[in-house]
Amino acid sequence: MEPQDRRAGRMRPTLRTIAQATGLAVATVSRALSDAPDLRADTKARVRRVADELGYVPDRAALRLRTGRTQVIALVIGTEPDVMSNTARLIRAVAVALRPTRFHLNVTPVLPDEEPLRPIRHIVENALADAVIFNQTRPRDPRAAWLLARGFPFATHGRTAWADRHPWADFDTAAFGALGLRRLVRRGRRHIALLAPPLGQFYGREFVRGARAAAAEAGAAVALLPRVTSDSPAPAVRAAVARALGDGIDGLLSCSSFATLAAVDAIEAAGLRLGRQIDVVAKEAEPFLSAVRPDLLMVRENVDRAGTVLAQAAIRAITEPESPPLQDLEVPGDGHSEEPRA
Repeated sequence: MEPQDRRAGRMRPTLRTIAQATGLAVATVSRALSDAPDLRADTKARVRRVADELGYVPDRAALRLRTGRTQVIALVIGTEPDVMSNTARLIRAVAVALRPTRFHLNVTPVLPDEEPLRPIRHIVENALADAVIFNQTRPRDPRAAWLLARGFPFATHGRTAWADRHPWADFDTAAFGALGLRRLVRRGRRHIALLAPPLGQFYGREFVRGARAAAAEAGAAVALLPRVTSDSPAPAVRAAVARALGDGIDGLLSCSSFATLAAVDAIEAAGLRLGRQIDVVAKEAEPFLSAVRPDLLMVRENVDRAGTVLAQAAIRAITEPESPPLQDLEVPGDGHSEEPRA
């Protein structure tokens, strides 16, 4: 089928054009394209179909003048290697959740050497989005503090010290740390190393807190791998694990699929076998490591769930600013997780 040139001799389709084609009022067309909840689903589907056939494209500038909104949600996301396995899945989950709504997604990457607040200030001060979503939170995160002070809608992948005041979705890394430690102890491991996220980030502190509490309860020895985190380059992780093997560790608890691969390289280079002389517990968002290395003890993190909640939370923060923030904590290992709470 040859593409039609809609530019030749034709005016740009408007809401009135769609109204004339459907026999509906202009106001009804506008509300249908905005996914008004009180309109019938078949009416909204018919309006969208006709809009697509006519080549209708919303006038974003006019929309912003009329509503004061951009209909855009910005996802500001870090690009460090250890989060790359989660990044694509999180972007997809947020995009899928926004698809049936009137909101569009813009993705802004934050490079490792970039000041984290800069892209968020740029978005807010230039009115480029109605809300922002960001990750890699710190307990007293300057981005959250800045946005709270200005009353600008946002949601975080991860918690902050002000988690009672804003929307978030998070994986309970304290529960994961405790669960992983107990699994290793059940397999007879007593000298366990932690390959932790940066301790400046909220989930890094939670991971260590949970693992240490479980180790104290079980009477196991646990220690952080020195001078590396789950964000460290693979060669640094391999070297740190090799040193720890020389000190006699028989278990490793890792918070990153990327870092786990480097750790396994070091273990096998030392002539050790997973499940025999040492065990490794790690978490993953994609069932990749568990498929190619069934000798690893894996815990699944549902990043799709987090992305869906974050999209819903951002929309609520925009459209219902007086409502309680939407918050969701995924708790691993007990066969169920807490439901999102309002």
